[in-house]
Amino acid sequence: MNRELFSISVLFCLIAVIFIAGCTGDPKYNEQTKTPDDLVAYDSKNECMIPDATLDEKIGQMIMVGFRGFTADNDSQIADDIRDGRIGGVILFDRDVALNSSERNIKSPEQVLLLNSQLRGYAGEIPLFISVDQEGGKICRLRESYGFPAVSSAGYLGSMDNETITRDAGSILANTVKDAGFNMNFAPVVDLMVNPDSPAIGKLNRSFSKDPDVVSRNAGWIIDEHQKAGIITAIKHFPGHGSAMADSHAGFTDVTDSWSEEELIPYQILVDEGIPDMVMTAHIYNQNIDPDYPATLSEKTITGILRNRLGYDGVVITDAMDMGAIANNYGMKEALNLSINAGCDIILFANNIVYDERIAENATGLIKELIQEGEITEERINESYDRIIRLKMKYRMCE
Repeated sequence: MNRELFSISVLFCLIAVIFIAGCTGDPKYNEQTKTPDDLVAYDSKNECMIPDATLDEKIGQMIMVGFRGFTADNDSQIADDIRDGRIGGVILFDRDVALNSSERNIKSPEQVLLLNSQLRGYAGEIPLFISVDQEGGKICRLRESYGFPAVSSAGYLGSMDNETITRDAGSILANTVKDAGFNMNFAPVVDLMVNPDSPAIGKLNRSFSKDPDVVSRNAGWIIDEHQKAGIITAIKHFPGHGSAMADSHAGFTDVTDSWSEEELIPYQILVDEGIPDMVMTAHIYNQNIDPDYPATLSEKTITGILRNRLGYDGVVITDAMDMGAIANNYGMKEALNLSINAGCDIILFANNIVYDERIAENATGLIKELIQEGEITEERINESYDRIIRLKMKYRMCE
């Protein structure tokens, strides 16, 4: 009898210990999860169920758009697009290129936080990607002049190649983004500094180095600091924009004679280590890889190299589809068809170089047409939806 009582006592003690551990946990982790709406670092012990969705909702998750306004009022187009499931994410800018104006979405930390809170509130069960380009150096939408902290460029960090310095910069970037209400940062750049005079990369000091090991090492530190803060990152621009002598924002960008296999190394290293949350494509053309299409629209590049050869099965997002390299050469329907069949999961419309208030409605309508016409299969849509939802669930608590 005494032996039985002892066993029962031990059992109750074990249950009590497990209960207490489950309620308290790591204080740093609890600090990250104060509100249920916040996206947080993933606990691999949690298994999240993918929400059921209609075909229209799955298509909507594949669309990310930019919009105009310092606020997102209840009757605004962007509020309707979020509520009605036409988009799965938004991107904010500090300048409106089409209007050549500094009035777009960002003017102060307080204003941005309120705007992002409004946007988040319109989403249903599936959380909204709320993204920004905050690389450090010259590419910062959350600028020091608006009241945000400044951060050194990738070029400077790579030249130092110091873990403490880079991690400090990554922490500032991540917490700046987080404190402003974002959950995604389109950084870091892992393009090699092949050509220091490259107008989109080298001249802006957006690359860590010409050495792929320096690039992958520093990018890994930056990503790790973001993941600690619960911020999704996107490495860019696949398969490498660092040798380009043209800017794909403006038009056709051919790297056939300048690109090399070495530019894939940072992607291979980071993918092998399971680090990237997301990969952004480049609108560059390389005849040696695909004689017909630029990378964003190329199945040979996205599926052939990134997915099959490098083994990446995460989310792929296009660079902005309204950039000249795509918009000047392809109609929207053709570009959507090609990019989705190439293996891209999220189609980004920055909606900035040119502006279309109903871009989400137009894009989702065209994708649905392509499905009805048999150009895109529902299975292909399901693949992208699963990747997107798994990433979203990875960065939030399972209830």
